Amino acid sequence: MHEMAIAEGVLDIALDYAKKNDAKCIREIGLLIGDMSGVVVDSLTFSFDMIAKGTLAEGAEIKVKHVPLVGRCTKCGKDFHIEHYDFWCPECKDGVLKIVSGREMQVEYLEVD
Repeated sequence: MHEMAIAEGVLDIALDYAKKNDAKCIREIGLLIGDMSGVVVDSLTFSFDMIAKGTLAEGAEIKVKHVPLVGRCTKCGKDFHIEHYDFWCPECKDGVLKIVSGREMQVEYLEVD
């Protein structure tokens, strides 16, 4: 389950930020999670809650913003939402594209006291 490793990384980032800013507690952690990241959000939040016990992040709320999978056709330049992993351009039907978004897995913000 790679969500545990991700949760550990998020906790490390949050605790490092809290320490550098003399925070007493971490209230909320905002995450950007792309549709293609493969992250199971329920597993991530469960893992985070387990490992955050006894730290400044215990009880912190995890807020996830889902980032849609978007591609850009390298032939016609059209940006389009990729659904059901259908990577063919709906405009020109070419299959060569660049992923614009949807692979994100990052801490967007922290709320601390």
